[in-house]
Amino acid sequence: MPTIITMLNIKHLQKIFPHPGKVVWIGLRPGRDAPLIEPEQALAVVGKGLQGDRFKGNSTSKRQVTLIQAEHLAVVAALLGRNAIHPSLLRRNIVVSGINLLALKDKTFSVGEAQLEMTGLCHPCSKMETVLGPGGYNALRGHGGITAKVVQTGLLAIGDKVFL
Repeated sequence: MPTIITMLNIKHLQKIFPHPGKVVWIGLRPGRDAPLIEPEQALAVVGKGLQGDRFKGNSTSKRQVTLIQAEHLAVVAALLGRNAIHPSLLRRNIVVSGINLLALKDKTFSVGEAQLEMTGLCHPCSKMETVLGPGGYNALRGHGGITAKVVQTGLLAIGDKVFL
């Protein structure tokens, strides 16, 4: 059984990151089958998500914004025997590098001027098999990123920091 000192140390360790992450890509889907837009910046709106994305306006959704690690794009590509995977294929809103998104569990974090709260894991859907080819669904399992809700409205842009 862990001691109180061990538990306190773990809680402290969970707040330490070697450096902030960085936004490297943004993608918005205005409608269900609409072409993807890759803006340099986006406005995150409390209770709605990213302005211009099809999930905007769904205040009860835990999936207002989706994020994935750039490092995981390389893993998925390797699992599929490819050199690279473009983030637009994975249907996520924000690609970040340099921070472990799973370490943000149960935390509110900043992305540019906006504040988001992790709401869960972003599991792949059956479309990944069509988009990525045979094995695409399984290649993305465990590497799909996270879902989040917006808790403070703000602008976020490519190059912005991601931090607690």
